[in-house]
Amino acid sequence: MAPLRISWLRRLRGVKILTATALVMRWTRRKSQPKNPTCSALVRVCERTKAPELNDGAFYVRWKFDMARSVEVLWQRAMRYLNGGQRLPARAMLEAILTQDPTHLDAHLSLARMDWASGRVRSAVRSALAAAKLVNGEPGAIIATVTVLLQVGEMATAHELLALATRALGSLDGSDLLRLAGEYQSLGQHVDALACFERARAVGMDGVQFRFMHAMELAFNGRLEDAASELESCIASGASFGRIFVEAARLRCATPADNHLSTIDVRLAAAPPDSEDRAALEFARYKELEDLHRFEEAWTALSNGNTTMARRLRHDPVRAAELLDRQLGMCTDEFLRSDDMAHEDEPQPIFIIGMTRSGTTLLDRLLGAHPDVRSAGELRDFGQQLRWGADNPSRLAPDEVMLARLPALDYAELGRRYLEQTRWRANSRRYFIDKRPENWIVAGLISKALPRARILNMVRDPMDVCFSNFRAFFSGAYPWSYDLDVLAAHYRQYALATQHWHRVLPGRILDVSYAELVRDPESTMRGVLAHCDLAWDRACLDLSSNEAPVATLSFDQVRQAVHQRSFKAWQPYANHLEPLRAALQDL
Repeated sequence: MAPLRISWLRRLRGVKILTATALVMRWTRRKSQPKNPTCSALVRVCERTKAPELNDGAFYVRWKFDMARSVEVLWQRAMRYLNGGQRLPARAMLEAILTQDPTHLDAHLSLARMDWASGRVRSAVRSALAAAKLVNGEPGAIIATVTVLLQVGEMATAHELLALATRALGSLDGSDLLRLAGEYQSLGQHVDALACFERARAVGMDGVQFRFMHAMELAFNGRLEDAASELESCIASGASFGRIFVEAARLRCATPADNHLSTIDVRLAAAPPDSEDRAALEFARYKELEDLHRFEEAWTALSNGNTTMARRLRHDPVRAAELLDRQLGMCTDEFLRSDDMAHEDEPQPIFIIGMTRSGTTLLDRLLGAHPDVRSAGELRDFGQQLRWGADNPSRLAPDEVMLARLPALDYAELGRRYLEQTRWRANSRRYFIDKRPENWIVAGLISKALPRARILNMVRDPMDVCFSNFRAFFSGAYPWSYDLDVLAAHYRQYALATQHWHRVLPGRILDVSYAELVRDPESTMRGVLAHCDLAWDRACLDLSSNEAPVATLSFDQVRQAVHQRSFKAWQPYANHLEPLRAALQDL
């Protein structure tokens, strides 16, 4: 190959930083000799220029060929570029570090974060897995690596590494224990998360934020009275964090002699307009006023809280409907046909889908009491594998890029990867439950990728389920739930999608009626077990026989016996909800 001409090198003087660094990287990868004269010339040209960006390129070349710079200096440069938002030169530094030192853990993790942020999902996964192979027993390295693994969807490897961190629990400080607790929460391992909180308290962690997080973990683990006491201590300390009042109101029924209304009013007076804290305080006020049967005041508070959240989140139902229509149009019976029956010897998932607040947690608790089934919680794994397959970090609902790539995905590979990430959750049982209600959006893709999976769709009365969403504070999780018109549109999208899945996948999805489940649990559960190829077991009628933690909004309700109190809870507000009823009346 002809040597690079010096006259061409001089053209770099006017090139901006990203182009210059890319050109330098491209040339240096072609050569392996540290004394290459052309590269020395490139260094001299870059050194003569007054552009500091090209001096950075010269720095990279000088390290590559003369080995005169240390990994530490390269790392400092990489961090400076990352902090300045200059990703390409930062990548150059990080790749240079790994060329010289392939065991540099932080460089692998930084590349994984950078790739994820720029939409390069598969590259991010590779870097994260490379980092995982380098981790020894040092707790800080484990925690940092697990954080990235969870971000990119490598749940099985994260689970394996967390087992190492657990052995060092006694040596961790409070800050690391809280990070570890958050990672256990992300994996749905709430018993371990609570152990971290308890240990953190033992080493001196405290404060309102700590107590709130500790209270929520207590509640997830069924210790509702302890959770309520912890929340009351937060309120007594003068806390203004709105979610504290929401959760405290949910755990106890307000009475004229025992409520937080006066305290909530004081906090509301000081809460910034349109803040999430203000919205949360209004939701808490609504709940306590409803407990006291002061329904008109309760409606005003509920309306205020929802209006604030709707302004903050600004969900676009038109775009959501357009994307869903495009996806359903693509998902014909021919497209969804799958003859691949691989993975037969592995534990299989039972997906529970449906509208949020439709009773999916109740069904999960009853089904999870079967000796051949394990409740695994609300898993993100199928969506994560869709992102990996399409190399696109969209949300679960496919965006334009995801839709364009769906036809070319290898669905057998997607299913295999899903099972690799989730099979540990079965804990030697035949089935595990993947209860993520919004998977109704991709139920057809689940069927195609996992032909042996069972799918249960929880169906609840439209007014009951929509009001149950409207009255719930989800923070930013479900932006469609805070406006009645948007909520009705979202329910119509759900109904349209499930009708489509039944049409193109006849017999594949079993509708489970919430009303029938609570009125006649045995008949309903017999049908569910038959659909899942499971023998009848009376344990599936007893909520108390399933002691697994519950980390959904229903954590308090499913600790009680099956009841019918949730029917028509919207009736005290019927006049205000007439527009919602009219929008849903033909469904």
